[in-house]
Amino acid sequence: MKLYVIRHGQTNDNVNNMINGRSNEQLNETGKIQAKEMRQKIEKLDIDLIICSPLIRTKQTANIINSKNIPIIFDERIIERDTGEYTNKHFSEIDREDFYNYYSSTKYEYAETINDVCDRVKDFIDEVKIRYKGKNILLVTHGGTSRAIYAYFNGVPKDGRLLCYGQNNCEIRTYEL
Repeated sequence: MKLYVIRHGQTNDNVNNMINGRSNEQLNETGKIQAKEMRQKIEKLDIDLIICSPLIRTKQTANIINSKNIPIIFDERIIERDTGEYTNKHFSEIDREDFYNYYSSTKYEYAETINDVCDRVKDFIDEVKIRYKGKNILLVTHGGTSRAIYAYFNGVPKDGRLLCYGQNNCEIRTYEL
């Protein structure tokens, strides 16, 4: 059983280094081109089901890459991290290393911790392993969520730093279940 994980195509917030969290931003033209280019790679994969975050940028990516009309279901558990009070701020306004550190003691007023993201992703993947046993699944998700997926399969690094394990726009990774 394989789990393919793709991050959505580029958005204007990505270009401007803004924290978009759960804002419902659309793909920009580059993001649409990235998804069209990825479609050719996806066509070569044996995929039984696509599970997608319910945000617009992931839905657009899923629809563009899905040339085989593979069934798509939406799951809130692979939605982007709720960045709360940091949404729509520039990344230079936060300590990204701390924000993506599993062992950070920073308390946020509204933002979800990376630990919370890891917990919901763990529950999601544990369920996928049982519910879709033997199937190859494509997840269309986000940079923050991809860090939690990485941690699920590789463990949390000893220093807790997950920042460097995100995915680029329309980058795909493969994990074995």
